Amino acid sequence: MTKYTDIFPLRLTFLFKRPWQGEKDIADILGGLDSSKLGRLDPINLVKRAIPKDIPIKVTEILPHLKDGGAFVKVSHGPEVKAEDLEVSLTKKLESAPLKPWFNPFRGVKAGLVRGLPWLEDLHRFPKSRLKVEFIPKDPGGEAVELSQEDLYSLFRKYGKIAEITSQSPDSKVLPKFAHLDFALIRDAIMARNCLHGFLVTEALGGGKNGTKLRLSYERKVKAHSIWTWIINHPRLVVPVVAGLLAAITVAIFDPIRQFFVKAHIQQTFRLSDNKVYRWLKTRTTDLLAFGHGKSGQDNFHEVWKHRRDLIEEIQTWLLESSDNFIVVQGPRGSGKKNLVLDQALRERKNVLVIDCKPIIEARGESGTIKNLAQSVGYRPVFSWANSMSSLIDLAVQSTTGVKAGFSETLESQVVKILHTSAAALKDVSLAGRQKQDKDADISDDAYLEAHPDKRPVVVVNNFLHKSEESAIVYEKIAQWAALLVQNNVAHVIFLTSDTSYSKTLSRALPDRVFRQIALGDLTPDIAKKFVASRLEVDDDGSRPKKGNGVKPVRPDLSELDDCIEQLGGRLTDLEFLARRIKGGQTPRRAVDEIISQSATEIVKMFLLGNKKDRGARTWSTEQAWHLVKSLAHNRSLRYNEILLSNTFASSTTAEAADGEAALEGLANAELITIQTQHGRPQTIFASKPMYQAAFGILVADRVLQAKMDLAVLKELTKVENTSIEKVENELAVLSGLPKQPPQTGERISYLLAKLEGSQRKITTYEKEMGKLTKVLSQTD
Repeated sequence: MTKYTDIFPLRLTFLFKRPWQGEKDIADILGGLDSSKLGRLDPINLVKRAIPKDIPIKVTEILPHLKDGGAFVKVSHGPEVKAEDLEVSLTKKLESAPLKPWFNPFRGVKAGLVRGLPWLEDLHRFPKSRLKVEFIPKDPGGEAVELSQEDLYSLFRKYGKIAEITSQSPDSKVLPKFAHLDFALIRDAIMARNCLHGFLVTEALGGGKNGTKLRLSYERKVKAHSIWTWIINHPRLVVPVVAGLLAAITVAIFDPIRQFFVKAHIQQTFRLSDNKVYRWLKTRTTDLLAFGHGKSGQDNFHEVWKHRRDLIEEIQTWLLESSDNFIVVQGPRGSGKKNLVLDQALRERKNVLVIDCKPIIEARGESGTIKNLAQSVGYRPVFSWANSMSSLIDLAVQSTTGVKAGFSETLESQVVKILHTSAAALKDVSLAGRQKQDKDADISDDAYLEAHPDKRPVVVVNNFLHKSEESAIVYEKIAQWAALLVQNNVAHVIFLTSDTSYSKTLSRALPDRVFRQIALGDLTPDIAKKFVASRLEVDDDGSRPKKGNGVKPVRPDLSELDDCIEQLGGRLTDLEFLARRIKGGQTPRRAVDEIISQSATEIVKMFLLGNKKDRGARTWSTEQAWHLVKSLAHNRSLRYNEILLSNTFASSTTAEAADGEAALEGLANAELITIQTQHGRPQTIFASKPMYQAAFGILVADRVLQAKMDLAVLKELTKVENTSIEKVENELAVLSGLPKQPPQTGERISYLLAKLEGSQRKITTYEKEMGKLTKVLSQTD
């Protein structure tokens, strides 16, 4: 049998991967080529032409082997023709008159004598340049000899150039023994595999006494990936480097885009209301529908702004000065801080950035916090969800390599990144109006910003320290960022807060500074009355009621308004609520009574009888809140130190409320009380607003509530005295255990006994009062 190669293209091997088609089916198709009209292009005719006519042999069968791109040819010949001579003759014939197939005109057909027993299979094993040569015994159970590289070379070199011979490792226990032969060309490996598969190597050729049979198969050459292997084997170095590269690429690509969007957000570049076409259409539609009767809702605040004109002008003056300091507008919720600053002081000011801390702090999870902060400054695109995925990847890498990859970022780092980008955008906005023809065009940017405070944008941080106990890190970073802005003359910063302890947070960011402060209080009764009257003269859409059809607008009776406003107070939100109720048809007295009653209910729920789960991280106890409610119901003001020295505040058994000053500060931040200071020290305690003063009276008049809360206070005081007695008893026990009673302990013992007697008298008094209160609770609905 003779083997011919390069008769069929090797690219036909993809046909064998189809499950419905095998080599036999394709051979049947190609078999028809014998009678086709292809002529010299016919692969079978190519095989026939490769056989010399001067050699006395007869072709008995041609077996195409498409996977290997050749064919097996069976021939018969007489005894005068030797197989070795036939191979030599065929080789010389093909060298002298090469036959080149149509699909490869540069490479001729080769022929070789099949010396072994070829395995004609249609498995998905396709030719490779590497051969695996296994050495197996001639007979089952026999012994095989591993051929040396010299013997393998002498056997296989005739079929083509051998690039490498790799013998099996001497200490390898894998059987049967094998060696790898790497041919330079795939067609040479094909010829060697088909000619020598199953060949018996005799003793003369190095196959041992019993002979060794060769079993050949194609094997994929494993390429050496030294770089990839090094990367896999050194994750402690590679993972941080990859993380750093990803971060650098992200910064290089996304940071300029984000800075552009922040700048556009500050300058309101894409705001529709600034578009000329939109404004023209608005004047031709919305304004025409008002028929000239409408007035802006802000006109109703005319008396309020007139009353606070000095504060508005003071803020505007500060914004024209070059100062590296904060402007802080402090006042209780509902006092009009936001309207005062944004609608009045900054009405004509361009380039204003407003950061509302309330949605940022109240967001769910770190992703929500990052998303809301980015939205408030116009920072986009932001991939808040990516942090969760990065955390999972970081955890997986750390669990496998023991090193934190650094893909995920903490909330602090992401907040700093957003604020840093915003600071760069603010500086660009500050320098946007600078021209080359300006007189000071030759000075540096920092000097220009210092010399032109009117060119700086304004950053307004609203609801600063809202729920400050929950996200202190966010407030700290915002304060540090704001300090960086004012110190570098990049922007003016105005903080709007209802927290009285704001100076603690801001002083850490900007120490050794006395901030520019404005404290907003309640309106005076005269201004409050004018405000309510102006609100009653407008409709809900901000326009005055239309006159026509002979129908006169019904004006509510305001005869009770003076007394009601004095009782309600001058808080803007409360006055708005009162005006809406009066417009709804209620009399001022009834409206105020319902508002006060509703406030009393809120005080009970928030400070006295609320669910423990709803109390959160309170710094005060229920007993402390009731002590203030009861005291303020009988007195309009309380001395700060007197309250601080009372038993409820000085000896609270509640762990969170052990610090009396922190408890009072917490109650002030929760707006139950207001603490007035003098020369920087707390002096007087008032109700948070006049309406609460009336609400406290309602609560104290409730016998059941008073009995319940007084009972709780007495129980706490009893615990305090019992604790004091226990300490006294323990000390007396120590003194009584001394071997000889020293005379110096007499005075101490007398003091302890007197203290014990005093505590016991208090407990007796408390128990009597608790008995009376218990009787009230059991007999009163």
